[in-house]
Amino acid sequence: VQLQASGGGSVEVGGPLTLSCAYSGFGRDYYTLGWFRQVPGKTREGVGCISRATGRTVYEDSMKGRFTVSADLAENTLYLQMKSLKPEDTAVYYCATDRNFLGSTCPRTYEFWGQGTLVTVSS
Repeated sequence: VQLQASGGGSVEVGGPLTLSCAYSGFGRDYYTLGWFRQVPGKTREGVGCISRATGRTVYEDSMKGRFTVSADLAENTLYLQMKSLKPEDTAVYYCATDRNFLGSTCPRTYEFWGQGTLVTVSS
C-alpha cells in the first residue's frame, strides 16, 4: 500500500494551494480517503474525507468553506484544494485510507497513511 502526498510548500497568506495524494496497492474495499493535518507538538486533526464509491465528501466543521476534497479515481489521486490560507493552516498534511464507510462524519481511524507534505503559510 502506498499513499504519496505532494504539493506542499510555502504560500503567502490568503493564497491557494492544492495538494495531491497518489495512492496504490489497495482494493475498492477501502472505501474512504481522507486528509488530515498536524502541527508539530499538537494533536492531528481531520480536514475532510471522500467516498471512493459515491464521491460524497464530508468536512470537519472547522474546515468547511476553504478546503475542498476531491479525487480522480481513474488516476488514483486524491486532492485537497485550499484557499484563503491563514498562518494557522501551517502544518504537515497527510492522506489516508480505510475500509470504514463514510457516514455523517469521516472515519476516526484510518488503516493506511501517507508520509505527509508540509504546508507553510506566511505573510
